[in-house]
Amino acid sequence: MTAPPLLHRDTPLARQIKETIRRDGPMTVQAYMARCLWDEPLGYYRRQRVFGSSGDFITAAEISQVFGELIGVWTGVVWQNVFGAPETITLAEFGPGRGTMMRDALRAARVVPGFTEAVRPHLIEASQTLAEVQSSTLAEFRGKITWGSKLDEFSPPAIILANEFLDSWPVAQWIKTKDGWRIRGVSLNRSGDLQFAALDGECPHEAFEALLPDAPPGAVIETQRLDRLATALQSLMQRGPVVMLLIDYGHTVAAAGDTLQAVRAHKYESPLASPGEADLTVHVNFYDLASTLHRAGLALDGPVTQSEFLGAVGIVERASRLMTANPQRAGEIETGVARLLAPNGMGSRFKVLAARSPELPPLPGFRAAAAAGGSTAQTSESQT
Repeated sequence: MTAPPLLHRDTPLARQIKETIRRDGPMTVQAYMARCLWDEPLGYYRRQRVFGSSGDFITAAEISQVFGELIGVWTGVVWQNVFGAPETITLAEFGPGRGTMMRDALRAARVVPGFTEAVRPHLIEASQTLAEVQSSTLAEFRGKITWGSKLDEFSPPAIILANEFLDSWPVAQWIKTKDGWRIRGVSLNRSGDLQFAALDGECPHEAFEALLPDAPPGAVIETQRLDRLATALQSLMQRGPVVMLLIDYGHTVAAAGDTLQAVRAHKYESPLASPGEADLTVHVNFYDLASTLHRAGLALDGPVTQSEFLGAVGIVERASRLMTANPQRAGEIETGVARLLAPNGMGSRFKVLAARSPELPPLPGFRAAAAAGGSTAQTSESQT
C-alpha cells in the first residue's frame, strides 16, 4: 500500500499530545497509539460511531450475517463435541464492536440442541459508549449477557472469540538507523507538527541483528505485548478448560515492516494526521502470537487463512441455502460472502488461529481446512 500523504488536522487530542511532547519529550509509537485509541475522553474508541458504513471501517460480521452465524454454530459444535456438552459454558468475546457477531452467533447456535440453555455470553469491553451500543444490538439476549473489562474475569469452561481485536493493541516499533536499531517514536518538527523519529533508549540490538542481519536503514520491526493475552489464558486454564478463536489480518512469517495504519471515513491517511479521530491498527504477527501462546502451554490449531477456515465450516453451503430462502437478497448475500473469501483481499489477508487447553482435542474447521475438506458446521435456514 502506498503511504498516504501526511496532512495534519488540529484535532483536540493532537493539541494535547503536542503539549505533552513539549513538556515531557518525544513519546514512543506504542504510547502514541495507546493515547490515540484510549485517551479519556478524546481517544478514538471513546467515540460512538466507529463501525459500519456510517463509521470508519466495517468488520466481517458487518459485511455478512453468514460470518457470525458460522462462528455461532462453530461454538455450539465445540461445546458439544470438544467440551462434552457441559451444563454451562461461557461464550466470551474480546472487543465485540457493536455486538453484531455475538448477536448473529447466538441466533444461529440455537440449532445445536441444549446450547442456548448452557451458554453464558460475556463481553469484554473497555468503552462504556460501545457497551451501550452492544446492549442495544443484543436486546433479545440482554438478560443473559454480562460485561467486563478484564481478559480473565469470567468462569471456564469457556469459548473465547476475538475478531479484529489484536490489530488495535498498541505496537512498539524499532527502526534501523546508520548507527543501528533504535526505538521509533513521535516528536515535533520545526513547524510544531507531529513527526516520526528515532529515539534513544533501551533496545534489543543483538536480537534484531540476529533476526534481520541485512536490514537496510529505515527498516522497521514491530512487537506487541502478547504476553498479556497469554497470561490471561493461563489464569483461565487454572480454573477450567478454555478454547480461543482469533481472527485478524496479519502475516505468519517473521519479517520487518511498518504496518501501522490509520483509517478515517473508510479512507487511509497518515497515522499522525488525525489523532483521536482515526482508527489506528497494525498487522498481527501470527508467528509471534502462536509462539507466545505455545510457550504459555496452550495447544494450537492453525493458523489458516480466513478463506480456508470459512470454507471448512461451510460458508458456501450456508450462503447457498440463505440465497434460496431469500431470493430478493441473493445478490447482496453473494457479494458479502465473496468479499469475505476474496483470494487477494480478506480471504487471504485475514488469518484464523485457535488456542486450547492441552487436554482438549483438535478443534473443528482446522483439520478440514488443512485437508481442503468439507463443512464441519451447518447453520439454520432462519433469516436474522
